[in-house]
Amino acid sequence: MFGLGLPELLLILVIGLIFFGPGKLPDIGKALGKSMREFKQAVNEADPNKEALPAAKAEEQNDAGQAK
Repeated sequence: MFGLGLPELLLILVIGLIFFGPGKLPDIGKALGKSMREFKQAVNEADPNKEALPAAKAEEQNDAGQAK
């Protein structure tokens, strides 16, 4: 995970607690997780090769079957 070990993650958590306080940290984590989920969905929807590959393979198989 980006070369981050346990000490680094704990340091980031402590700094987050100092800056934002324990009340805001869950809200920030929730917003960050939601943003990452939406980004992944957008990337998966925008990938034209993902849906085109099965259709292209089916067409190749049909063409190969007709050529025999």
